[in-house]
Amino acid sequence: MGLQSLIVWLLVAGSFVYAAWSLLPQAARRILAQGLLRWPLPRALAQFLRQAARAQAGCNCSACDHAPANVRKAGKPGPADAAPAQPLVFHPRKRS
Repeated sequence: MGLQSLIVWLLVAGSFVYAAWSLLPQAARRILAQGLLRWPLPRALAQFLRQAARAQAGCNCSACDHAPANVRKAGKPGPADAAPAQPLVFHPRKRS
């Protein structure tokens, strides 16, 4: 029973760390990674944390005006984020 409990604890702890890291804001991840890099860590983990510590803020697109949604289409005048209007279609509920 002891080995099974240890495996479960390791799985739960790993899942918690993954979820916490994924849900942290990028600024908090950067600060946490910089703090953890002071510890002696395995090479792969240290490389991952170095990459997280150097991550840029935002969506990593080097500026919001360069994001794919904001880039103007060649030859189309108008604002960069203008999209053609699409009508809303409401379907009636099926009565049984």
